[in-house]
Amino acid sequence: MTFPLPPLTSIPPEIAALTDYEPLARKHLGEQAWAYFAGGAADEITLTGNRSSFDGIRIVPRVLQDLRGGHTQVNLLGRTFAFPILVAPIAYHRMAHRDGEMATVLGASAMQAGMVVSTRASVPLEDLARNAVAPLWFQLYIQPDRGFTEALVHRAEDAGYEALVLTVDAPLNGIRNRMQRAGFRMPEGVEAVNLRGMAPPDLRPRTAGESVAFGPLLDGAPTWHDIAWLRSKTKLPVILKGILSPDDAALALKHGCAGIVVSNHGGRTLDTLPPAIEMLPEIADRVAGSMPILLDGGIRRGTDVFKAIALGAQAVLVGRPCIFGLAVAGAVGVAHVLNILRAEFEVAMALAGCATTRDIRPEHLRLSEAAMESGWRSVPAAATGAPRAGNGPG
Repeated sequence: MTFPLPPLTSIPPEIAALTDYEPLARKHLGEQAWAYFAGGAADEITLTGNRSSFDGIRIVPRVLQDLRGGHTQVNLLGRTFAFPILVAPIAYHRMAHRDGEMATVLGASAMQAGMVVSTRASVPLEDLARNAVAPLWFQLYIQPDRGFTEALVHRAEDAGYEALVLTVDAPLNGIRNRMQRAGFRMPEGVEAVNLRGMAPPDLRPRTAGESVAFGPLLDGAPTWHDIAWLRSKTKLPVILKGILSPDDAALALKHGCAGIVVSNHGGRTLDTLPPAIEMLPEIADRVAGSMPILLDGGIRRGTDVFKAIALGAQAVLVGRPCIFGLAVAGAVGVAHVLNILRAEFEVAMALAGCATTRDIRPEHLRLSEAAMESGWRSVPAAATGAPRAGNGPG
């Protein structure tokens, strides 16, 4: 794998926000890798909506509040995190930096940030666990070969991963126009190393008139029955990633899941899905504090983290900005991205009058007129009574 530009050894002074990384990252990645990491499905309506929806939410501060002893700690699945920001699972980090996920783990560990490692990581999951200081969760796709999937789960357990994050919203890959236009091909030397030895799916060529999706592609796709199967095969808590429907959130709770991630897969699967942040209040209301909720999609500012927590999340996942920081400056870039987000989040909390994440409430938010005209619901009063399970220590 070769790169158009080598990674920087220090952070340029002009980088003051996460979006400042994007033009530099594009130069360091090259057009094909940029198309893979930055692209979305079809017309990218969901991709852009994830970001623009945050802009329609306003923060209403409270003044003269007692902020002594303030902190950003949260408790997730019995583990205390220094702040509610985790690195999201993204495949093939070696397309962004020669050290791949190893550099990402080092950057996250330097900031004491949790990280969710992708099934399709380009560095073995065991190597990453040996070098991590902060908690690691393992993102899982249930493969058609259930025996291989079980073996992969046991590898994650043995390596010390603390949770399984099962992605449930991508039984098929979305059509990514940006990748198609860039003529994307997987670079030589980059592969999903954790899937070595798995038998490839038996996909015969389609004949004229056959369905693009239905048939062999979906025959092995997981269903709710597989949640019980997975829970029977592991001692780790199982979190479902890719929940947008309140009904599915309720089913996740019914099936014994330990948490959910409200996500539309970063706009990379089905286009015109609602932005994750817009579905969060309804889902939080349905779950009513019975399990931790994380939000994934569109986080670019510390104020976005604040808004997500006010609407019912206990923490957020951040993906593309970490990849862009990795491409520009390796582990240092990842740490810098997380440091910017944490600092902005702390400032937002302090200026809004919140000493801890438990103090961040829906009452701190209002919707702009433009957001309401676009179909955004008003911030629901029902969410104000939901207990903040997992948002501690107080």
